[in-house]
Amino acid sequence: MTGRAPIRVACVGALGRMGERVRAAIEAADDAVLSGALEGPDHPRIGETLAPGVRLVDDPEVAFTEADVAIDFTIPRATRVAIRAAAERGVAYVCGTTGFSSADRAEFEAASKRIPIVWAPNFSVAVNVLTHLVGTAARLLSETDVEIIELHHAAKRDAPSGTALRLAEAVAAARGVDLAQAMISTRSGDTGARPVGAIGVQALRGGDNPGEHTVLFLGRGERLELTHRAATRDHFAGGALRAARWVVGRPAGLYGMDQVLDL
Repeated sequence: MTGRAPIRVACVGALGRMGERVRAAIEAADDAVLSGALEGPDHPRIGETLAPGVRLVDDPEVAFTEADVAIDFTIPRATRVAIRAAAERGVAYVCGTTGFSSADRAEFEAASKRIPIVWAPNFSVAVNVLTHLVGTAARLLSETDVEIIELHHAAKRDAPSGTALRLAEAVAAARGVDLAQAMISTRSGDTGARPVGAIGVQALRGGDNPGEHTVLFLGRGERLELTHRAATRDHFAGGALRAARWVVGRPAGLYGMDQVLDL
């Protein structure tokens, strides 16, 4: 540990699947401490002590009182409320929430003019390296067909996953195409031949899978597959804490994991 004081982290959705792992990552770190814990107003454990001096609250203003940065893996409506409070208090923000509408994105843009925000659909360092490799492969294998397949647990609410969409964006950017025009996420009935330049994105749901993504580059007589499989959520939490360390003290703005990792 350096001579610097530990960063003070507030956890949004502190008792959720990811919130539990974020708190565990903070507890295991020697350069971070949990300073606040936030859950919804109807949560039955509101008022419970989660760490020395830290009670679970339903008010983001209270949860962020002592925080340098907040880490949020929740749902869009919860993020909207929390990020407004963070902007009011000047608290940096790390967000892994997905499924945002255009209005939600506008909320992010407004908050990013006041505080530094790292948003990513996936905080795994390996997944972000995968995205980088996918862009390179899409450029070098420009004649191949691209299909993206993602698998997540049965409780995941949005589809395709934010990570799958980010991978599709990497392909589209590398090939200079408009993803909104190129992406195909459903196929049924007599669809005809695969459109030239299409980017297929297919979502599977079931069981308790934390996340699995495969990008297939399909050529004539050969194919390349790039795959990431998650066995736990701990690497997502570890990546988010890495982003939290990076973002504290940065100028206001909207950042991504490619900047955190200098990709």
